[in-house]
Amino acid sequence: MADFDMRTADLKALNSLTKYPSIPTYHELDPRNGGLTETVTPFTGPVIGTEKVDGTNSRIIALPDGNYLLGSREELLYARGDLIGNPSQGIVASLREVADALPDQELPVDTLRVYYLELYGGKIGAHAKQYSTRGAVGWRLFDVAEIGDLTERLTWPAQQIAAWRDGGGQTFLTEDELRAVTAFDLTPRLFTIDGRELPADVAGMHAFLGERLPGTLVALDDSGQGRPEGIVLRTPDRSVIAKARFQDYERTLKRRR
Repeated sequence: MADFDMRTADLKALNSLTKYPSIPTYHELDPRNGGLTETVTPFTGPVIGTEKVDGTNSRIIALPDGNYLLGSREELLYARGDLIGNPSQGIVASLREVADALPDQELPVDTLRVYYLELYGGKIGAHAKQYSTRGAVGWRLFDVAEIGDLTERLTWPAQQIAAWRDGGGQTFLTEDELRAVTAFDLTPRLFTIDGRELPADVAGMHAFLGERLPGTLVALDDSGQGRPEGIVLRTPDRSVIAKARFQDYERTLKRRR
Protein backbone atom coordinates (compact mmCIF):
# COMPACT_ATOMS: atom_id res chain seq x y z
CA MET A 1 0.00 0.00 0.00
CA ALA A 2 2.46 2.60 -1.24
CA ASP A 3 0.14 5.54 -0.56
CA PHE A 4 -0.77 4.57 3.02
CA ASP A 5 -0.17 7.51 5.35
CA MET A 6 -0.65 7.13 9.10
CA ARG A 7 -1.33 10.88 9.38
CA THR A 8 -4.38 10.72 7.13
CA ALA A 9 -5.61 7.17 7.82
CA ASP A 10 -8.84 6.65 9.76
CA LEU A 11 -7.26 5.71 13.10
CA LYS A 12 -10.60 4.87 14.69
CA ALA A 13 -11.21 2.25 12.01
CA LEU A 14 -7.62 1.01 12.24
CA ASN A 15 -7.96 0.65 16.00
CA SER A 16 -11.08 -1.48 15.61
CA LEU A 17 -9.55 -3.61 12.84
CA THR A 18 -6.59 -4.52 15.06
CA LYS A 19 -8.28 -5.16 18.40
CA TYR A 20 -7.76 -8.66 19.77
CA PRO A 21 -10.97 -10.72 19.71
CA SER A 22 -12.29 -12.36 22.86
CA ILE A 23 -11.21 -15.96 23.42
CA PRO A 24 -14.00 -18.29 24.57
CA THR A 25 -13.59 -20.38 27.69
CA TYR A 26 -12.94 -24.10 27.21
CA HIS A 27 -16.00 -24.91 29.31
CA GLU A 28 -18.81 -22.59 28.34
CA LEU A 29 -19.73 -19.82 30.78
CA ASP A 30 -23.27 -19.75 32.13
CA PRO A 31 -24.51 -16.18 31.49
CA ARG A 32 -26.86 -16.43 34.46
CA ASN A 33 -24.20 -16.80 37.15
CA GLY A 34 -20.75 -16.73 35.50
CA GLY A 35 -20.09 -20.34 36.41
CA LEU A 36 -18.89 -22.99 33.99
CA THR A 37 -21.20 -25.49 32.34
CA GLU A 38 -20.26 -28.97 31.15
CA THR A 39 -20.33 -27.86 27.48
CA VAL A 40 -16.81 -27.71 26.04
CA THR A 41 -15.11 -26.16 23.03
CA PRO A 42 -14.55 -29.16 20.75
CA PHE A 43 -10.98 -29.91 19.69
CA THR A 44 -9.91 -32.60 17.23
CA GLY A 45 -6.35 -33.54 16.37
CA PRO A 46 -3.32 -31.86 17.99
CA VAL A 47 -3.89 -29.23 20.68
CA ILE A 48 -1.12 -26.95 21.93
CA GLY A 49 -1.28 -25.73 25.52
CA THR A 50 0.38 -22.43 26.44
CA GLU A 51 0.53 -20.52 29.70
CA LYS A 52 -2.03 -17.70 29.94
CA VAL A 53 -0.11 -14.79 31.44
CA ASP A 54 -2.06 -12.43 33.69
CA GLY A 55 -1.24 -8.86 32.68
CA THR A 56 -2.58 -6.40 30.14
CA ASN A 57 -3.18 -7.02 26.45
CA SER A 58 -0.88 -4.82 24.35
CA ARG A 59 -0.46 -4.22 20.60
CA ILE A 60 2.42 -3.22 18.37
CA ILE A 61 0.91 -2.41 14.96
CA ALA A 62 3.44 -2.37 12.10
CA LEU A 63 2.04 -0.19 9.31
CA PRO A 64 2.65 -0.29 5.53
CA ASP A 65 4.40 3.09 5.53
CA GLY A 66 7.08 1.93 7.98
CA ASN A 67 5.52 3.55 11.02
CA TYR A 68 4.02 1.78 14.01
CA LEU A 69 1.34 2.32 16.64
CA LEU A 70 1.21 1.08 20.22
CA GLY A 71 -2.11 0.20 21.79
CA SER A 72 -3.84 -1.37 24.74
CA ARG A 73 -6.65 -3.83 24.16
CA GLU A 74 -9.15 -1.00 23.60
CA GLU A 75 -7.32 2.11 22.43
CA LEU A 76 -4.30 3.44 20.54
CA LEU A 77 -1.74 5.06 22.84
CA TYR A 78 1.27 6.14 20.80
CA ALA A 79 2.52 6.60 17.23
CA ARG A 80 6.13 6.38 16.15
CA GLY A 81 7.80 9.76 16.64
CA ASP A 82 5.30 11.18 19.11
CA LEU A 83 6.84 13.31 21.86
CA ILE A 84 4.12 12.35 24.33
CA GLY A 85 2.30 9.05 24.69
CA ASN A 86 -0.71 7.98 26.74
CA PRO A 87 0.80 6.50 29.94
CA SER A 88 -2.03 3.99 30.39
CA GLN A 89 -0.84 0.79 32.12
CA GLY A 90 2.80 1.53 31.29
CA ILE A 91 2.45 0.11 27.78
CA VAL A 92 4.22 2.93 25.95
CA ALA A 93 7.03 3.19 28.50
CA SER A 94 7.66 -0.57 28.32
CA LEU A 95 7.24 -1.23 24.60
CA ARG A 96 8.34 1.91 22.73
CA GLU A 97 12.01 0.88 22.57
CA VAL A 98 10.99 -2.67 21.69
CA ALA A 99 8.94 -1.39 18.76
CA ASP A 100 11.74 0.94 17.65
CA ALA A 101 14.10 -2.04 17.49
CA LEU A 102 11.85 -4.22 15.34
CA PRO A 103 13.41 -5.09 11.97
CA ASP A 104 11.87 -3.60 8.85
CA GLN A 105 8.62 -5.39 8.08
CA GLU A 106 8.38 -7.35 4.83
CA LEU A 107 4.62 -7.24 4.40
CA PRO A 108 2.37 -7.98 1.45
CA VAL A 109 0.97 -4.92 -0.30
CA ASP A 110 -1.94 -3.23 1.49
CA THR A 111 -1.27 -5.18 4.70
CA LEU A 112 -0.35 -4.45 8.31
CA ARG A 113 0.91 -6.77 11.05
CA VAL A 114 -0.14 -6.74 14.70
CA TYR A 115 2.00 -8.21 17.46
CA TYR A 116 -0.14 -9.07 20.47
CA LEU A 117 1.80 -9.14 23.73
CA GLU A 118 0.90 -9.66 27.35
CA LEU A 119 2.62 -6.99 29.47
CA TYR A 120 2.80 -8.16 33.08
CA GLY A 121 4.40 -7.62 36.49
CA GLY A 122 5.13 -4.14 37.87
CA LYS A 123 1.83 -2.67 39.02
CA ILE A 124 -0.14 -4.16 36.12
CA GLY A 125 -3.38 -5.71 37.33
CA ALA A 126 -4.36 -7.39 40.56
CA HIS A 127 -2.01 -10.34 40.07
CA ALA A 128 1.25 -8.56 39.28
CA LYS A 129 2.84 -9.92 42.47
CA GLN A 130 2.52 -13.46 41.16
CA TYR A 131 5.46 -12.58 38.86
CA SER A 132 7.43 -10.12 41.00
CA THR A 133 7.00 -8.19 44.23
CA ARG A 134 9.94 -5.96 43.31
CA GLY A 135 8.24 -4.14 40.44
CA ALA A 136 9.87 -5.96 37.52
CA VAL A 137 7.97 -5.83 34.22
CA GLY A 138 8.02 -8.34 31.35
CA TRP A 139 6.19 -9.15 28.14
CA ARG A 140 5.44 -12.25 26.11
CA LEU A 141 4.14 -12.60 22.57
CA PHE A 142 0.95 -14.66 22.30
CA ASP A 143 -0.36 -13.98 18.78
CA VAL A 144 0.40 -12.19 15.53
CA ALA A 145 -2.19 -11.17 12.96
CA GLU A 146 -1.80 -9.91 9.41
CA ILE A 147 -4.66 -7.77 8.13
CA GLY A 148 -4.85 -7.16 4.40
CA ASP A 149 -7.11 -5.20 2.04
CA LEU A 150 -6.58 -2.08 4.14
CA THR A 151 -7.69 0.29 1.41
CA GLU A 152 -11.14 -1.26 1.48
CA ARG A 153 -11.45 -2.18 5.15
CA LEU A 154 -10.53 1.25 6.45
CA THR A 155 -13.63 2.56 4.68
CA TRP A 156 -16.01 0.11 6.38
CA PRO A 157 -18.49 1.45 8.95
CA ALA A 158 -17.76 0.66 12.60
CA GLN A 159 -20.46 -2.00 12.88
CA GLN A 160 -19.11 -3.89 9.86
CA ILE A 161 -15.55 -3.83 11.20
CA ALA A 162 -16.66 -5.14 14.59
CA ALA A 163 -18.71 -7.95 13.04
CA TRP A 164 -15.80 -8.92 10.78
CA ARG A 165 -13.32 -8.94 13.67
CA ASP A 166 -15.52 -10.80 16.15
CA GLY A 167 -16.52 -13.27 13.43
CA GLY A 168 -12.93 -14.41 12.91
CA GLY A 169 -12.00 -12.12 10.02
CA GLN A 170 -8.42 -11.48 11.19
CA THR A 171 -5.72 -13.84 9.86
CA PHE A 172 -3.43 -15.15 12.61
CA LEU A 173 -0.06 -16.82 12.23
CA THR A 174 0.12 -20.57 12.68
CA GLU A 175 2.17 -22.13 15.48
CA ASP A 176 5.14 -22.72 13.18
CA GLU A 177 4.97 -19.13 11.93
CA LEU A 178 4.78 -17.80 15.50
CA ARG A 179 7.88 -19.76 16.47
CA ALA A 180 9.71 -18.11 13.57
CA VAL A 181 9.15 -14.64 15.08
CA THR A 182 12.45 -14.05 16.86
CA ALA A 183 11.88 -10.50 18.10
CA PHE A 184 9.97 -11.66 21.20
CA ASP A 185 9.80 -14.54 23.63
CA LEU A 186 6.56 -16.49 23.28
CA THR A 187 4.22 -17.43 26.09
CA PRO A 188 5.50 -20.78 27.39
CA ARG A 189 4.56 -23.86 25.39
CA LEU A 190 3.44 -26.54 27.87
CA PHE A 191 2.35 -29.53 25.81
CA THR A 192 0.92 -30.85 22.57
CA ILE A 193 -1.71 -33.55 23.00
CA ASP A 194 -4.58 -35.07 21.07
CA GLY A 195 -7.84 -33.19 21.59
CA ARG A 196 -9.46 -36.40 22.82
CA GLU A 197 -7.16 -36.31 25.86
CA LEU A 198 -8.61 -33.06 27.18
CA PRO A 199 -10.93 -33.61 30.15
CA ALA A 200 -14.59 -33.20 29.26
CA ASP A 201 -15.84 -32.42 32.77
CA VAL A 202 -15.23 -29.35 34.92
CA ALA A 203 -13.65 -31.22 37.84
CA GLY A 204 -11.36 -33.12 35.50
CA MET A 205 -10.19 -29.95 33.77
CA HIS A 206 -9.47 -28.30 37.10
CA ALA A 207 -7.23 -31.21 38.04
CA PHE A 208 -5.63 -31.11 34.59
CA LEU A 209 -4.68 -27.45 35.04
CA GLY A 210 -2.96 -28.18 38.33
CA GLU A 211 -1.04 -31.11 36.87
CA ARG A 212 0.09 -29.32 33.72
CA LEU A 213 0.83 -25.90 35.22
CA PRO A 214 1.43 -26.05 38.99
CA GLY A 215 3.28 -22.71 38.92
CA THR A 216 3.96 -19.90 36.49
CA LEU A 217 6.85 -20.33 34.09
CA VAL A 218 7.29 -16.60 33.49
CA ALA A 219 8.25 -15.32 36.94
CA LEU A 220 10.34 -12.18 36.58
CA ASP A 221 12.47 -12.82 39.66
CA ASP A 222 12.51 -15.03 42.73
CA SER A 223 10.20 -12.71 44.69
CA GLY A 224 7.08 -13.61 42.72
CA GLN A 225 4.34 -15.60 44.41
CA GLY A 226 4.14 -17.91 41.40
CA ARG A 227 0.44 -18.64 40.94
CA PRO A 228 -0.47 -19.00 37.23
CA GLU A 229 -3.66 -17.71 35.62
CA GLY A 230 -4.38 -20.69 33.41
CA ILE A 231 -3.81 -22.34 30.05
CA VAL A 232 -4.72 -21.34 26.50
CA LEU A 233 -5.61 -24.26 24.21
CA ARG A 234 -5.14 -23.84 20.47
CA THR A 235 -4.87 -25.90 17.31
CA PRO A 236 -1.60 -25.54 15.35
CA ASP A 237 -3.35 -23.43 12.70
CA ARG A 238 -5.20 -21.43 15.38
CA SER A 239 -8.57 -22.25 13.83
CA VAL A 240 -9.83 -23.23 17.31
CA ILE A 241 -8.72 -21.49 20.50
CA ALA A 242 -10.04 -21.46 24.08
CA LYS A 243 -8.88 -20.52 27.57
CA ALA A 244 -9.06 -22.37 30.87
CA ARG A 245 -8.49 -20.21 33.96
CA PHE A 246 -7.96 -21.57 37.46
CA GLN A 247 -10.31 -19.03 39.04
CA ASP A 248 -13.23 -20.02 36.79
CA TYR A 249 -12.92 -23.67 37.78
CA GLU A 250 -12.37 -22.95 41.45
CA ARG A 251 -15.38 -20.63 41.61
CA THR A 252 -17.60 -23.14 39.80
CA LEU A 253 -16.60 -26.10 41.94
CA LYS A 254 -16.98 -24.08 45.16
CA ARG A 255 -20.50 -23.09 44.11
CA ARG A 256 -21.39 -26.68 43.34
CA ARG A 257 -20.19 -27.84 46.75
